[in-house]
Amino acid sequence: MTADAEADYDAIVLAGGGARRLGGADKPGVTVGGRTLLDRVLTASRGAHRTIVVGARRPTARPVTWTRETPPGGGPLAALHAGLLRCGAPVVVVLSADLPFLDDVAVHRLLDALHSGGQEGALLVDADGRDQPLVAAYRTEPLHRELALIAAEHGGLSGLPLRLLTGELDLCRVAAEPLTAYDCDTWEDIVTARARIREHGNVLDEWITSVKDELGIDLEVDTDLLLDLARDAAHGVARPAAPLTTFLVGYAAARAGGDGARAVAEAARRASALAERWAAEAANAGNASNADAGRDGADEREDGRNGSARSDEAGSR
Repeated sequence: MTADAEADYDAIVLAGGGARRLGGADKPGVTVGGRTLLDRVLTASRGAHRTIVVGARRPTARPVTWTRETPPGGGPLAALHAGLLRCGAPVVVVLSADLPFLDDVAVHRLLDALHSGGQEGALLVDADGRDQPLVAAYRTEPLHRELALIAAEHGGLSGLPLRLLTGELDLCRVAAEPLTAYDCDTWEDIVTARARIREHGNVLDEWITSVKDELGIDLEVDTDLLLDLARDAAHGVARPAAPLTTFLVGYAAARAGGDGARAVAEAARRASALAERWAAEAANAGNASNADAGRDGADEREDGRNGSARSDEAGSR
C-alpha cells in the first residue's frame, strides 16, 4: 500500500458498552502489559488520518477525537453512526477497544484487501470462521447509506445488532492471524492476555512497544541492531557499558534529527565499531601479556641453568 493510500482513512474505535462480564469494570481502561486495552488498539491504528473514539473520555497515549452515541449505551450501530459523523475520509477502519493483540499489520491487511477489490468492506474472520465486523475496514459512503436505511426502517439505531448492517454490505473476508481477533470479555480473558505477552518470543517486542507509547516515540526500532550493539559493548568493554551505550546511541540519534531510524542505525554502527576496537585492543593486550610471560619463563629457565654454577662459585668463596 502506498503512503497516500494508508493515510487516506479514519479510524473509529468503539469504547463504550457495559462490560457486564467484567462486573461493570471500565474495560477499555483495563491494562495488559502496562497499557490500557484502548491504547493498544490506538497503536494498531496509528496510521489513520483521524481517530474517533466513541465512549467516555479518558487519558490516552495518542491524540483522539471523542464522541458519544445517542443515547449513551445505545449499542454498536448507534456508536458507529456517532463516530461516522466525525469522519471525513473515504475509508474507515472500525475497531473494538478490547483487542490486546491487534497490530498495524492486521489493519494494513484489511486496507489492502479493501483497496485491491471492489467490495464495500473487508473484515477479519477468526480461526473458528466467525466474522469480526468490529475488526474491519469499510468504505464510508455505503456505511452512511445503510445506517440511514436501517434507522428509517426501525425508527432509530439504538439497541440494534451489527448483523443488520453487515448483512446488507458487499464484504470480502480476511483470515485473521493467530490472536489478532482475540478479544477480552471476561477476567479470564484478561489473565490469559497478560500471560501471553510475557511468553518468550513476545515479551521483548511488547516491552519496546509499551516504552515507545509511554515516551511518545513513534519510531520503528531495529531491536536486533540494538541487541547486537549491547552485546558488543558488554563483551568488548564491560557489562554496564551495554545499557549506557544504547542510551547514548538514542541520545545521539535524537540530536541528529531527520530520519530517526536511520540516525539510530548510524549511531549504533559507529558505537559497535568502537566496541569492537576495544575488544581487539584487549585481545592484543592479552596476547602481548602471554608473550611477555613466555619470555620471562624462558629467562628464568636460562637463569636456572646458570644459577647452580654461580651458587657453586659463591659457595666456594
